[in-house]
Formats: sequence, structure tokens, C-alpha cells
Amino acid sequence: MAGVVSRLLHGSTGFEMVFWRSSVAAVTVLILLRVTQGPRWFALLRNSGPALWISGLCWAVMFSCFMVSLTLTKVANVLIVQSLAPVFTALLVWLVLGRALAPLSWLAMVVAAIGMAIMYVGDVAELQGHHALGMLVALCIPLASAVNLVVLQRVGKSVDLRAAVMIGAALAALMALPLAVPLRADAHDMFWLAFLGVFQLGIPCVLLVLSARRLAAHELALLSLLEIVFGVAWAWLFAGEAPGAMTLLGGALVIVVLVVHELWGAAVPVGRARVRTVQPLKQHD
Repeated sequence: MAGVVSRLLHGSTGFEMVFWRSSVAAVTVLILLRVTQGPRWFALLRNSGPALWISGLCWAVMFSCFMVSLTLTKVANVLIVQSLAPVFTALLVWLVLGRALAPLSWLAMVVAAIGMAIMYVGDVAELQGHHALGMLVALCIPLASAVNLVVLQRVGKSVDLRAAVMIGAALAALMALPLAVPLRADAHDMFWLAFLGVFQLGIPCVLLVLSARRLAAHELALLSLLEIVFGVAWAWLFAGEAPGAMTLLGGALVIVVLVVHELWGAAVPVGRARVRTVQPLKQHD
């Protein structure tokens, strides 16, 4: 929904959008932790070790680069670059965790990538000027996402990294503030940026961390492609950007391949796959 909302704003700059959206997200996660953990929530910061800060930095990069890239190039350009996340994640899972993926998982990623290309074959702007810069900034999103998912997978249930979302949002807000002043957001913009902070960052990112305890990293990355499909749908419904036939065909292909992939359970590494044992990161005493 961020692509649509960014087009509804009156005059907020990219860095101001990062500041307000991330600030609200940090407060949202803090409230969630306080409600669900009580006084123990602070122990998540003290006992999580380096994984917490690595994940937090990844969240900060994703939160910042997404909104900034939207101000430099078209929404379609940002989303198609973001769709590279499953490939980067699969490579890191193989290199870092030593987990071989089932052939059908690789096939699903290839078909999903084809679906993405079909969706945007007529929409991607020429790679020149600020569009090129916007796509270069957007490239940081799938790279940081891949690292983050591998960290979440590596620690498993041994470390609770929900607080990393709060840290990432706080870091993004702090980094954006010097470049965001003077702040120009009016009441209209503040409403929509706060809406994004709660419902597009805070709550969904915490749910992703919890989901990482049960789903494989590349499985999460594949499911994240639905964000691109819904991005087109919301633009159609709420911004009047009617998709063409190729966009609908590509989106349908992505949805079908994800449903088939999940139903067949192909994302789980098979027992015959070569897997290197990795000890989870330990909590500090």
C-alpha cells in the first residue's frame, strides 16, 4: 500500500516520509512488545546478542530505501527490483546455511520472476537519470531483505527478534531526520504516514518475524512477492491506475506458482539434500 499512499501525499519529501513512517512504526512495535511481554520486553534488547542489531540494521535499510526510491522513480520500477529478493535469499541460504533447495523451489522462483517481468514489461521506465538512481537505491531492499531473512532463519526460536523491527525503525527515523528538516507534513500527510507506520510496517514486520520461526527463509521471500501483486491491485482500486492485460497475466502467474509451491511443500529442503549443520546463535547470559 505504500506506493499508493506516497502518491496521495501533499508535499512530504522522501526523507520526511521515512522519518514519520518509521517513527510511528517504532512506537507501534514498542507498544506491541510492552503489551505481549510486559516488563520483560527490555530483556529482548539485552539478551539477543549481535543478531538483534544485524536484523535491526537490515530493517532500517529496507524502511529507508523503499520510501526514498519511490520519490526517484516509478512504483513499478521499485517493485520489480524488490522482486529479486527470493533469488538473493536462496543464494544466501545456500552459501551461509548450506541448505540445498528442492528443484521445484528454484523453478518456482524462476516462474515467479517471469511473472514479474510480464507484469512490468511495458511499464518499466528507461534506465537513465533519476530513474537509474531510484532503482539503484531500490536494489538495497532485496539485498537487506535476504540478509535479514537468513539471520531470522539462523537464530530460529532461540532468539526473539521482534525488537529488531523497533530498532530498525528507530535507526531509519534517526538517519532520515537531518535530511528531513524542515518538516512540512500537514495533517493529511501525517494521517497517511502514521497509517503506514502501524499497518504497513509495525504490525506486518512483527508478524514476519514470528512467521520465520515456522517457514523457511526462501519460502518467506517467495510469499513476499505477493506484495508486488497487491501493489498493482491497490493502485488499480485506490489510485485509478488500471493494469493492462499483461499485468493481469503476470500477476495471475505469480499467484498460481506460489499456491502450487505451498501446496506441494517444495520449499522444505529434502532429506537427501546436502545440508551443513549450523549452530544457532546463542543468547548472552
